[in-house]
Amino acid sequence: MASMQAHRRSFIRHPADIPLAIAVDGAHRRSAPRLKDVSEGGLACLSRRPLSVGAAVVLSIPLVQPPFRAAGVVVWCQRQGGAYEVGIRFADADDLFAARMVEQVCQIEHYRQQVRREEGRLLDAEAAAREWIERHAASFPAFGNGRPH
Repeated sequence: MASMQAHRRSFIRHPADIPLAIAVDGAHRRSAPRLKDVSEGGLACLSRRPLSVGAAVVLSIPLVQPPFRAAGVVVWCQRQGGAYEVGIRFADADDLFAARMVEQVCQIEHYRQQVRREEGRLLDAEAAAREWIERHAASFPAFGNGRPH
């Protein structure tokens, strides 16, 4: 378990502001979970309610178009203050690559919003992507070793 936690920590962390939709056994959750990180096996999210280990889920990230959708299984759920951190393993290995692309898009969108808030600059998606890549792509972990380049 300790090595699993260390492995999870080796990947870039999100500011936990990327919205997710999670359907458990076909029913959408109303707890507004937020993406925390994506790793080689799946993703972690924050939820106001616990999810049962072993539950089959369908994830979607509506921030990107078309929305990212993937099937998964809840592999762990831990209380974190007033919320729950939930680990979900992707059911299909192809979804992992798509999730990494979504993760990068989400990081760029977060950067665009941060620049608007902190600097008052309005960037379109393309300009935000160029700046984010120049400033942060080298610290975005690659699959395989989980360490920044």
